[in-house]
Amino acid sequence: MPIVEDLNTEVARLHPDAFLSIEEHKRQGLYFWLQAADAVTADGHVTVEGYGDMIMLGSYSYLGLNQHPLINAAAKEAIDRYGTGTHGSRLLAGTLEIHDRLERAIAEFKHTEAAVTFTTGYVANLSVISSLMGKGDAVICDKSNHASVIDGCLFSRAEFLRYLHNDMHSLENRLREASHCPQKLVAVDAVFSMEGDIVNLPEVSALCKKYGAYLMVDEAHSIGVLGKNGTGIEEHFGLPDDTIDVKMGTLSKAIPSSGGYIAGSGNLCTFIKHAARGFVYSGAPSAASAAAAIAAIGLIRQESWRLRNLRENTLFLKSKLFGAGFDLGVTQTPILPVMCRDTQKAAHLARHCQKNGIYIHAIYHPTVPKGKARLRAAVLACHSIGDLDYCARTIIQGAKDLGIL
Repeated sequence: MPIVEDLNTEVARLHPDAFLSIEEHKRQGLYFWLQAADAVTADGHVTVEGYGDMIMLGSYSYLGLNQHPLINAAAKEAIDRYGTGTHGSRLLAGTLEIHDRLERAIAEFKHTEAAVTFTTGYVANLSVISSLMGKGDAVICDKSNHASVIDGCLFSRAEFLRYLHNDMHSLENRLREASHCPQKLVAVDAVFSMEGDIVNLPEVSALCKKYGAYLMVDEAHSIGVLGKNGTGIEEHFGLPDDTIDVKMGTLSKAIPSSGGYIAGSGNLCTFIKHAARGFVYSGAPSAASAAAAIAAIGLIRQESWRLRNLRENTLFLKSKLFGAGFDLGVTQTPILPVMCRDTQKAAHLARHCQKNGIYIHAIYHPTVPKGKARLRAAVLACHSIGDLDYCARTIIQGAKDLGIL
């Protein structure tokens, strides 16, 4: 007997409040997940079979560094020198000189003593939170945190407390509740991926100091996006480099590679390399990925015009959509939640965009609360104003046709 005998039944069992089953999505012509691009260009376009050329409005390549010739060349050179595989975990036979070089580059970029890299950002969060915290400790996180942070908290077996989104009164109450715990960790996203808003880092940091809690911040969506030089959340607020105890980030968004990292003190990173199961028991990242990330970190510094473009493009699309009457929530970043409220309307608006050459998805329950269905648009530095104007006009017309506007 197959482990999944009926797909619809399994989806309903695992996600009882889901809008439609996989098969129902397909029957209605709404299924657009797992669409494979067979070409990616440097100007924010992709080619998809059955759709042709599409403007990518759902990617996290914020700075438009994907397909940068210097990054591609660095990856190819690394393959020539090291090959395509690493054939072991970092703790044993898998460490290459280029891994150490990448960790030094990250530490310099994030102004820390050291850094440690993982195969994915998800593995970094899951492994590090669960290795730092355990029974008797307390982990406290924002209700809108990424799933990997939540899973890391649950996997740690520490007391798990959640506070209302960006609500400092709620956070303080949770810290008081955890006062009996010998170790407390507040884990929070820098930029919340569904809303596009930014953590109140000054207040979170002050509360952590007041109650003796460590602070971990996931900067997946803030590296290359926030701060004068794109170095992230501390620079954005003008806070000291040691405000955050555990700095987590990814190498797969503004940085066009793969993997995740933790940056912090030398002792912290040494401990993680010997205790975090996702590091100890995972194969090492490829040399090509490491080389691409190193090159990208250098380019973030050198090509500062990309960050200016990103901010100008974000303002342009945001102004167009807001001016048409869309609710964009409280976003402060290139992540624009185009609120539709109704799940069916969000799904059909996404389909309208896809049929008209825009690669974008609808997001609805259980990923976001019921009644908060939306399109999530992500602006890139490499988008042309013409492309963004076309996207705005297409979304607005579709929303009018569907009665959203």
